[in-house]
Amino acid sequence: MSHLFFDLALLPTGWAEHVRAEVTDSGAFASVTVGATPDGATHVLGAVVPGVPNLHSHAFQRAMAGLAERGSADGDTFWSWRELMYRFLGRIEPEHVGVIAAQLQVELLRHGYTAVAEFHYLRNDLSGRPYATPTEMAMRVHAAAVSSGIGLTLLPVLYRTSDFGGRPPTQGQLRFLTSLEGLLTDVSTLRSATVSNPNRKVGMALHSLRAVPPDDLQLAVTALGAMDSSAPIHIHVAEQRREVEACVAWSGARPVEWLLNNAPVDRHWCAIHATHMTVEETMGLARTGAVAGLCPTTEANLGDGLFPFADYLASGGAWGVGTDSHVSVSPVADLRMLEYGQRLVTHERNVAAGPNDRSTGRTLLEGAWAGGAQACGRRLGAIEEGARADLVVLDTGHPALVGRRGDEILDAWVFSGEDTPVRDVMVGGDWVVRDGRHRNQAEIAEAYGKVARAISQTYRG
Repeated sequence: MSHLFFDLALLPTGWAEHVRAEVTDSGAFASVTVGATPDGATHVLGAVVPGVPNLHSHAFQRAMAGLAERGSADGDTFWSWRELMYRFLGRIEPEHVGVIAAQLQVELLRHGYTAVAEFHYLRNDLSGRPYATPTEMAMRVHAAAVSSGIGLTLLPVLYRTSDFGGRPPTQGQLRFLTSLEGLLTDVSTLRSATVSNPNRKVGMALHSLRAVPPDDLQLAVTALGAMDSSAPIHIHVAEQRREVEACVAWSGARPVEWLLNNAPVDRHWCAIHATHMTVEETMGLARTGAVAGLCPTTEANLGDGLFPFADYLASGGAWGVGTDSHVSVSPVADLRMLEYGQRLVTHERNVAAGPNDRSTGRTLLEGAWAGGAQACGRRLGAIEEGARADLVVLDTGHPALVGRRGDEILDAWVFSGEDTPVRDVMVGGDWVVRDGRHRNQAEIAEAYGKVARAISQTYRG
């Protein structure tokens, strides 16, 4: 048991001073007491807030960030970006994935993410065949998380077809493919490998309605429920207008509409992007209790469009944020992008807070904490008894925060500049970032530098 004392901390009941927290040896809060004394406890200076769960990641894409930012006489869209991503994957081996994931996770931690849900579809070798150990790539991501110390929800992906109607996969998609039996074996193997680690959770992802035929979707969801009824289920849905049009041509229904009518969507589900929805779909998704997984910076980078955030909030929908392709690695950058996108289309300010007299920064962070925890399938995002001891310590002497009080600290963190005021980060009771530096930062960065240089050189040809 370890003992911590916070001068100032944000609890589920609000800001509190003189807070004493006891953390079990397994990394959960045993107790949280307000108005306590620091006797015998480690004194934590600054404003202490829960760590932010990142609900959507493709770790390997961290090494691709910046390599697809050139115009073209043919125009450039999500679909042309996807072809570049397939080309990029022609250079990625298992040892690269582990190094890239570790570097990404260090960056996420340094900016305040303490857990990440890895939507893991890079499964096969360069020829499209499974590795001798089919979970080779997934275990590389897990090993990276051991090195970085981040919490991890592993979501092995079912990927069967290239488009609606069961069209055969393209050459560029061969590294993603698996049978239903292969996926379920992967889930079982990963569960066995991580069951003793309280900083791990294993769920499942259905890549998209394009890539998973209806029968496979139903069988996969049923089988996962038999293994673990609490396991999270994630799916890309309605990210692009072309996807919506193709889904209507195939089924007569829009993607979210089809999903709500044909799948047992509930609070264990996370609908990634869900960018293009009607008002009826927006309200329907909110009613299921599922989480809308928003990745505003990636969605902006790819030209996806804007999620109907105001309508979804008005419907009481759960949501959280992720970094997806990792053109951003900061929770506040994505929360800021989310809010600013809404301001640009509504011509109003403080959209997340709405008509309520409350902090926009806190409203955004509370959504990210709650929805991210739900989507990760772990008890995160709160400083309270029983939750994981995942903490972010904000330096209240940082220029962005100096002189701020209460929720002003959160507003300044989200809306005041790019230099992060995150000073210390704890995951499961273990300090992984101190004074702004990750404990393994130098060696992980050195390994990543070698990999990134090699990949970039071969990518350019």
